[in-house]
Amino acid sequence: MKQALNGKRVAILAAAGFEESELSVPRAALQKEGVEVHVVTPDGKGVRAWAETDWGDTYEADKALADASESDYHALVLPGGLFNPDELRINDDALSFVKGFFQAGKPVAAICHAPWILINAGVVEGRRMTSVHSVAQDLRNAGVEWVDEPVVVDSGLVTSRTPKDLDAFNAKLLEELQEGRHSGQHA
Repeated sequence: MKQALNGKRVAILAAAGFEESELSVPRAALQKEGVEVHVVTPDGKGVRAWAETDWGDTYEADKALADASESDYHALVLPGGLFNPDELRINDDALSFVKGFFQAGKPVAAICHAPWILINAGVVEGRRMTSVHSVAQDLRNAGVEWVDEPVVVDSGLVTSRTPKDLDAFNAKLLEELQEGRHSGQHA
């Protein structure tokens, strides 16, 4: 698959308090396949991870959100954690950035609590998704068919529950990235 993904670019949108493995593991899987990955943060500065029960490493940003555009990338990854999606879901620039991927039909992968961002971006109604259990009712309230599965793909939208699902999440992320645009992916 490596040759098929050379030249692809993926943005990982993160703010402080993202779940460390939900950024580091997908980034490594993408890079292993020859994908250029940019960590995009609200202010272009490094962001500190949450590593299960305590603060983790700081990850340097490749771009500030103001300098990033959906047109620069082939797909978007949204790591979870509690703090990260809670901050991004009230950031209008982040919501516009996310919505741009849906409007362009590009793959978006969200794990754990990250679907909160998608709810606020207004892109989930009528979709089939999964998430960490504590977000399930929020998704149902937003018009989603929520299911308890390791990974769910709905027209380019990849969702998973927790870090234990990262292998399945990464496999589907890579598959959707290889497939490219999806006509069913919409805002």
